[in-house]
Amino acid sequence: YYEDTDAAGIVYHANFIKYCERARSEIFFRQGFSSHDKENNEHFVIRNIICDFLQTAFLGDLLDIKTEILKRKNSSIILKHDILRDKELICSLEVVLVYVKNYKAITIPDRIFKILENK
Repeated sequence: YYEDTDAAGIVYHANFIKYCERARSEIFFRQGFSSHDKENNEHFVIRNIICDFLQTAFLGDLLDIKTEILKRKNSSIILKHDILRDKELICSLEVVLVYVKNYKAITIPDRIFKILENK
């Protein structure tokens, strides 16, 4: 989208992180859930992000985000997001998410993990 680009029509690098955040949210929305449990104040927080920018994206490019689980721990999960344009990898992110309740790490509920696993 125009709002995602600079004056030259190049996608601003921080937007790749936003695209992956939206892709993670969509995984839950498609299942009729949210990754944020408002009643119990439970949700994911980002602990770490590693971005590998391989190519430039431009205004009008159709991008696809592929998500896979790299590792699951008790209260955290490491996801890999690959951003592709016409099957060409343009950016890859590794994201460490920690599941918290009242901002303290807790065990990821199986129902949450199953949604991510069955995306």
